[in-house]
Amino acid sequence: MRRELEEARKTVFETLDEVQRYYHAGSVLNFDMETICPREGMENQGETIAFLENQAFRLLKNPAFIEGGEFLYEHRDELEELDRVLAEDLHRSYMQTKNITPEMDHEFSLIFQKAYVDWLKAKEASDFSLFAPSLQAVREVQEKQIALREDALLHPYDTLLDDYERGMNRAVLDDVFGRCKEKMVPLLARIRASKKEIRRDFLSRPVTDEAQRKLADKLLTVLGYDFSRGALSTTEHPFSDGIARNDVRVTTHFYPDAFASSMYSVIHECGHALFEMLQPAENYEHHINHLKSMGMHESVSRFYENILGRSEAFVHLIDPLLRECFPEVMADVSERELYEALNIVEPSLIRTEADEFTYTLHIIIRYEMEKVIMEGKVKTEELPALWNGKYQEYLGIVPPSDKEGILQDVHWSSGFGYFPAYALGNFYNAMYYTRMKQELDVDALLREGNFAVINGWMAEHVFAKADRLTPGEWIRDITGRDFTPDDFLEYLERKYTGLYEC
Repeated sequence: MRRELEEARKTVFETLDEVQRYYHAGSVLNFDMETICPREGMENQGETIAFLENQAFRLLKNPAFIEGGEFLYEHRDELEELDRVLAEDLHRSYMQTKNITPEMDHEFSLIFQKAYVDWLKAKEASDFSLFAPSLQAVREVQEKQIALREDALLHPYDTLLDDYERGMNRAVLDDVFGRCKEKMVPLLARIRASKKEIRRDFLSRPVTDEAQRKLADKLLTVLGYDFSRGALSTTEHPFSDGIARNDVRVTTHFYPDAFASSMYSVIHECGHALFEMLQPAENYEHHINHLKSMGMHESVSRFYENILGRSEAFVHLIDPLLRECFPEVMADVSERELYEALNIVEPSLIRTEADEFTYTLHIIIRYEMEKVIMEGKVKTEELPALWNGKYQEYLGIVPPSDKEGILQDVHWSSGFGYFPAYALGNFYNAMYYTRMKQELDVDALLREGNFAVINGWMAEHVFAKADRLTPGEWIRDITGRDFTPDDFLEYLERKYTGLYEC
């Protein structure tokens, strides 16, 4: 039996090594497409990416590979931990794609690639009708994919939610988001009624791209980003990409009259990058480095961006950096004014620009939109009006255009089910922040700029097992408690009643 296991393992690993080459090449091209590729070349580049991904898919359809993977799964209890984790993941993937042919996969991939290009054109023109056919096509593709799956759940949207966050479904999210609205809406009303005056004029003072780039480099260095294994580029919609073990890239977007936007997108994407850079090297060797859930990843990026990045201690640390990079902007601004401005609560149209408090409401809107889309309860052409109505209901504002409304996010060009992960990330990181504070003097470390200790704690407690456990198991392993939004809601209450004296 041992010999048969070794032979199966050899077949599986040799195939995955080759598959990874195609994925690596596709990731590099995708990064190029989202950063520097000329607009007219995007569709062709997308076709090349689809071709590479299809070649990888064909390898995964090889009968010898499938047989080897299923043999490992059947004997998973005889494998060491990392091989067992891989075998279980291969089986899940097999159940998802067993009935999808390479030809179908290529067809689906082309639709997603075209949807991205159409989204860009529609956003630039602020015209949802240019994206609507592709959005409808994406929904239909996902319905086809789910119908072909042998592990599909009863409801299609539950299947998608579970793909991004194992164990997650509409029932859990309806309950959690309901509790959020119950606590947050009244608190938001108190904040908005507060007489506290927060200065913000300096946040819109002009700053050159060069000065913002200088600050971005300094911030990444402070946070512990390894430039020998990473890079910084610009894009329309900031993202990070763990292309390979020693190639983890981040992006941002510079706005001349909103330097804080780029500053926090850099911190956010750096959080993602650190998760990839500081995970165990053996994860790559066993092809399990990609098994973190989206909620896990968002918990880390939003932990660095908000819980650490908007704290008084961190603002104290970066205040001199801003004065060095933006001397004219900061000349008459105190450290306290900077802290308050970076934490201002004000309902806004754009999710990525939303303050820490109202951000979760943006996610709840998207979750409710996705539900009705996947349930077929609304026509595609009616979606902008539904979106605008929800913004009026939750935040008291109405988008003046599709660009600032339903077209602001790129995510739906590649499918549904991702958005709740952003909010789940908030809930997770508030839970492990509670434990971190019990073991570290976090504020003192931030004031000193000692991210080596902070990142070391994260690597040991948050990163180490993320690829090996389900989200529920992972958060319980870190905190000793079951998943709850309570820590996050208490964190918001404590921070913002103090800030707004309400």
